[in-house]
Amino acid sequence: MNRKTLVLPAVVGLLAPVLAACGGSDDGGDAIVVGTTDQFIASKDDPAPLDPAIGYEAGVWNVLRQTVQTLTHIPRGGGEPVPEAAKSCTFTDTENESYRCTLRDGLTFADGTPVTPEDVKYSIQRVMDIKDESGPVGLLANIDAVETKGENQVIFHLKTSDATFPYKLATPPAGIVQKDKYPAKAPREGLQVDGSGPYTMKPEVEGGRVVKVVFTKNPKYKGDLKVRNEKVELDLFPDAAAMGKALDDKKIDMMTRTMSPEQSQKMLEDPAEGVKLTEMPGLAISYLGFNTEDPVVKNKAVRQAMAQVIDRGSIASKVYGSTAEPLYSLIPSGITSHTNSFYTKYGEPDLDTAAGILDKAGISTPVKFTLHYTTDHYGPATKAEFEALAKQLNDTKLFEVDVKGTPWDKFRPAQKKGEYAVYGMGWFPDFPDPDTYIAPFLDENNFLNSPYTSAEAQGTLIPQSRREADRSAATPTFEKLQDIVANDVPVLPVWQGKQYVASLDELTGVEWAVNSSADLQLWELARGDS
Repeated sequence: MNRKTLVLPAVVGLLAPVLAACGGSDDGGDAIVVGTTDQFIASKDDPAPLDPAIGYEAGVWNVLRQTVQTLTHIPRGGGEPVPEAAKSCTFTDTENESYRCTLRDGLTFADGTPVTPEDVKYSIQRVMDIKDESGPVGLLANIDAVETKGENQVIFHLKTSDATFPYKLATPPAGIVQKDKYPAKAPREGLQVDGSGPYTMKPEVEGGRVVKVVFTKNPKYKGDLKVRNEKVELDLFPDAAAMGKALDDKKIDMMTRTMSPEQSQKMLEDPAEGVKLTEMPGLAISYLGFNTEDPVVKNKAVRQAMAQVIDRGSIASKVYGSTAEPLYSLIPSGITSHTNSFYTKYGEPDLDTAAGILDKAGISTPVKFTLHYTTDHYGPATKAEFEALAKQLNDTKLFEVDVKGTPWDKFRPAQKKGEYAVYGMGWFPDFPDPDTYIAPFLDENNFLNSPYTSAEAQGTLIPQSRREADRSAATPTFEKLQDIVANDVPVLPVWQGKQYVASLDELTGVEWAVNSSADLQLWELARGDS
């Protein structure tokens, strides 16, 4: 969580729209009002941002999860996936290559149209056929064929063993959509989403930009989720300050992404009356990416030297305070198989060692490049973070670094085209498993569109890790993968964030409304004892 694209912790920030909406509108009624700084824009370059085959950002997925139903879902509190639109799902072979799901009886879309196994097949196939270059198709790339059987069974035949497949079926690109609303070979343009999930949705759009989304309980919903409210309104704000003021004024009931580090720190030290701050596990990461074919950073010695001198602890503490901690691996702490591979290889920042790395490789110094970041995708602290990173690198005299910020709608296309030698991005996990921190960066058709390849990672280690039904048994394989990243530095992890959500005291279910993957679960919210 594009998510998956990328998007960083609740305290850091995400898409910040220009327009804002306030609670209490006629459309909202008695809705629970949730604030966000996400933005959803339909444009010429991105006409279908909320199509499950296209959208790959945390904010987009948080709209889709409320409306588009998946066969499985991660249960409240985490753990292995359980049936959702399905009443049962299981691997039918010992190699984890064939996965069978049986649909619930009487399952329908919100308009009453029956949901059939053919709809499931159609939905999965269209994601693979559309194959959007920056979309989530990689999550379904291991599907060899989808077979329907009888009136309620769907069988997925996989190309190779994949114990993580039930997790992937719980993600929005595996959501079930209607044939008459979602074209088979093309994205559904616009900003409307329809499905069989717990809510129907109605976006309010101005100039191609969503300013509000009203989620109304779907009376035809049949699934595993218990919906504790009748309506939730998602209000979009231009920044964290405006969202915070709306909470203070009780115009919203809860604010999620994106609280600023300053807001969360203030609430920790001096909580406002009637407002509570809820801390939850955070599995989002921030990292530097590289175009490994760019002449400036093509030699891995340059990337290794950067890894040797960057002080992650200083970045985390000085820019983000208590809301972030240094990260020494693509796989964050809190996820099985995490190791501090970068710390093991590089230790503490060391100028002499970095100089030696460059000298041995015959690299002339200072190495000159521009450090690119996006101005409106990860929150107001991003600018300070990248200025601090540039200062650290420039102070070594080994590098001469400029900093340039670009709006997300320009930044992301340029990054995918390889126009940036070095750039900053973030990542929310697709599901709580180490695979989601490795495959999107190292496997074929990787999310970054990076030219970097590791034959060992793609051909041996990633497939090997997916054969382990007991995910802890895959730890030695993931340790090798993390060591490859630390040695080759196709990406450079910087920090790992915590998640905070602020809400009015009367709102219940807040602790369940955002899970460790930063997925919004609006059905958990209620007022008082309702």
